[in-house]
Formats: sequence, structure tokens, C-alpha cells
Amino acid sequence: MLRALRTPEDIQQFVIGLHANFEEEGDTLRSVRGVLRHRKAHCIEAAFTAACALWLQGLPPLLLDLTANGDSDHVIAVFKRGGGWGAISKSNHVWLRWRDPVYRSPRELVMSYFHEYTNKQRKSLRTYSLPVDLRRFPTDMWVTNDEDCWEVGAALCDVKHFRILTPAQARRLLPRDETELRADDLVQYESADPRRARRY
Repeated sequence: MLRALRTPEDIQQFVIGLHANFEEEGDTLRSVRGVLRHRKAHCIEAAFTAACALWLQGLPPLLLDLTANGDSDHVIAVFKRGGGWGAISKSNHVWLRWRDPVYRSPRELVMSYFHEYTNKQRKSLRTYSLPVDLRRFPTDMWVTNDEDCWEVGAALCDVKHFRILTPAQARRLLPRDETELRADDLVQYESADPRRARRY
């Protein structure tokens, strides 16, 4: 199934087409096999799947971790083409999705998410990791694992992260306005619990 995806753009369309995993029965961190079995994913599960598909194309399976203040982390699969960095990303919102490979560095790519990475009025993105090559982990930990992949998820959290702004800059950030806040109600997949749909 993944081998049929020939380009990063194909992979992005595939992960967009996976239903959102709202984790109604508890937290999950499914492997690639688990995602393909359930046809659902949240951001890191989709990133595992995208990284595996990139690997099948002959590209390194790279993930990058974004961390936030008082908000959920976000994980993206990153790739390089023509000297530019791009990202494959799944979010139930319009904001934290695909990035064309036009960014000169991982940091520049990360900063493209800054304005839209938010928790209500607040811009919450604070740190990022450098790309982590999943070939450092055995495939039975993240590709074929029939259990949750907590160990790989923890390793992504444990790698060195870099701050993207100073405390003084953080204090002076402009809150989002009412129009931006209304846009948060636009989601791809609805849940029986509307608040849950807006968390993913």
C-alpha cells in the first residue's frame, strides 16, 4: 500500500485521508502496521506512516518533534528536495499540515508553523528537535509493532530540543484576534465530542 505512494505529495494525500484517531478508548501510539489496520491516525502515528513511505521511496525516514507551552506536541515527517526542507503532517485543523520543500533549514521550516501553532488566543510553539532518523530503531519497534510504540515516542521527546524565542519575545506575542479564533472551529473530521475533535 505504501510502496504505491511515489512522491511526498502522494504520502500527504494518503495521511490526510486517514480518519483522525481521537483516542476515545485511551492514549495510543500505533505503529505503521497499526495505522494501516485501523485506518486512523493522530499526528505522530501519521508521521511514522509517512516516514516509512518516504523510506520506501529511498529517502531517509526523518521525524521532527515540535513542543509547545501548555499545548500538545506535534510530530512531522520531514524530507529534503532540491535543497529545500518540506514536511508531511496530519492535523484535524487546517493549520499544522503539509509544508512545501522551500525552507532552507529545519528551523526555517519549524518557524512556518509558529503563527498558527496556538492554544486559544496564545501562540504556544516553543521548541523543536533536529530531524531524527528512524533507522536508528529496529523496524519491529515502529513499523510492525503490534503494541503501542511508547519507547520510540519517548526517544523523540528525549532528543535535544532548541528554543525558538526568548522569554522577552514570548511576553510580547500578539494574541490571536476573533477572526483567527473562529477559524479553529474548522476541522476535517468531527467527533461525538466537539472538544475532542478540536484537540487533534
